[in-house]
Amino acid sequence: MAKKRIIILGAGLAGLSAAWHLQRRGLDCLIFEKESEVGGLCRSKKIGGFTFDCDGHLLHFKHRYTFDLVKSLLRNNLVKHQRSAWIYSYGKFTRYPFQANLYGLPKSVVQDCLLGFIEVYNNGYKKTNNNYSFRDWIIQTFGKGIARYFMVPYNTKFWTTPPERLTCEWLNGFIPTPSLKEIIEGTIEESQRQFGYNAHFWYPKKGGINQLPLALASHIKNLHCNCEIIEINLAKKDIRLASGDRERFDFLISTIPLPEIPHLIKELPQETASLFKKLRWNSIFNLNLGMHKKDGSRIHWVYFPQKDTCFFRVGFFHNFSSYLTPGDKSSLYVEVSYSKEKPIDKSNIILQIKENLKKAGLLSKEGHICCQDINDIKYGYPIYDYNYSSARKMILKFLTQNNIICCGRYGFWRYLSMEDVILHGKEIASKFS
Repeated sequence: MAKKRIIILGAGLAGLSAAWHLQRRGLDCLIFEKESEVGGLCRSKKIGGFTFDCDGHLLHFKHRYTFDLVKSLLRNNLVKHQRSAWIYSYGKFTRYPFQANLYGLPKSVVQDCLLGFIEVYNNGYKKTNNNYSFRDWIIQTFGKGIARYFMVPYNTKFWTTPPERLTCEWLNGFIPTPSLKEIIEGTIEESQRQFGYNAHFWYPKKGGINQLPLALASHIKNLHCNCEIIEINLAKKDIRLASGDRERFDFLISTIPLPEIPHLIKELPQETASLFKKLRWNSIFNLNLGMHKKDGSRIHWVYFPQKDTCFFRVGFFHNFSSYLTPGDKSSLYVEVSYSKEKPIDKSNIILQIKENLKKAGLLSKEGHICCQDINDIKYGYPIYDYNYSSARKMILKFLTQNNIICCGRYGFWRYLSMEDVILHGKEIASKFS
């Protein structure tokens, strides 16, 4: 059999994993990255002595294979942390997850949440029908109180879409579901229990999250940065670079965000082009701040469900690794979700973020800020509305028929963790022999 020419579009974590696993199997590939460095959204940058990631990225492991791979790549530069995650609502910090840590909230909130859960518990869990929405799942899993005070407002803020317009396809264990006993325990006193897939996480000791893609890239041949793809020709089975060069392919592995594909395939059938228009997503405005003042807390991140705060999450880089900040300083990242349906005023958002940080007690004075870094991330998370599944399925079928294999969170258009992305690259590589 003639040797197949495989080209990978994008050197983020998905593309690097696919290339690494292909080459481990003795298969050659070319990988093109439009940026000047590898990593995609898993890039880091140094500003004024601070190391900032492009938004928050942490490693969670469910599979021994992935842990062993990452450990072999980073060697001693990998540290395990026990999560310290919190929620800020009603002027108080309570432990994550909300549904298992009602202690400390206003009595009326605690009462509504507890009675709502007990009612659901007594009635039993009942799935309704094929049009089962995420909101239905929330109420039938946690009751109306927890839905009202956290689940609905937080997820509406995060997804920029009401939960009744979302499906449950993305859940996959991301939301902890404690028992009645565990909820009562977390109501009468502050619980020390850890819940969920991210009860522990891993992060590089030195350097930012980019240490992982850099380590992968160091083992990969034929990797070319500053090479933007501007056209995919399905008839000729070649791609055109911004430089004007053309490269022939037998197979493309694409990690390019799925909604970008119609801009690259010039003669896309109208029926397929209309499917792409059904894809929706949220975007993330990420502000990173370096602070003069040392933060003595051990908090890793905080969720913000209420409308009076513009961001949905704040994380603290210096608690991932002391090497991310110079001397006795601290640093944090802020995430604001927005979309076409729920835009933000970008001319005012940074001022709004800082005012909201002050209100929550996370920023005392403007003068305490050493430096800041902005990352406006167009593609944050695919939105799982009722068009998502059918449109995505037909798009991927069309691309596969044309020897384009989609990979990773954005290429494959699924809510995937960093571990999931690495494993997806491995799975894609295994299809070739």
